[in-house]
Amino acid sequence: MRVLIVDDSETTRRLLRAIAGSRQWVICGEADCGLTGIEKYEALQPELVLIDLAMPDMNGIEVGKRMSEINGKVPLVLFTVLDVEGLEAAAHRAGICQVISKAQVWSLIQGIENVVNQSPELERQTPDISE
Repeated sequence: MRVLIVDDSETTRRLLRAIAGSRQWVICGEADCGLTGIEKYEALQPELVLIDLAMPDMNGIEVGKRMSEINGKVPLVLFTVLDVEGLEAAAHRAGICQVISKAQVWSLIQGIENVVNQSPELERQTPDISE
């Protein structure tokens, strides 16, 4: 599964890369802000996108909305340390399928795998490690 990470925190991106290494996920790209994330979304055509809520240029809800307008079939997962009232409803209206707390890494892993298992559009391939 090809995953795009959109998060301004290098620490979070590093953690997600480590998680990906223990799963059959391939990080196809990373972005440290929303606008770059949207550009990479169009260029890289990931199978799943992990989006941070709080970023310097735009919030994750707006990023998700713009990505959904480009291609609404790609599962978008919003993750955050913030507890904002009404966040899940706003995320779903923007085309984001799941909101997960960064404080619970295992929930993040399970949430991503649940999204993958519920999305028949995602092609699950084992990466070629013979190279």
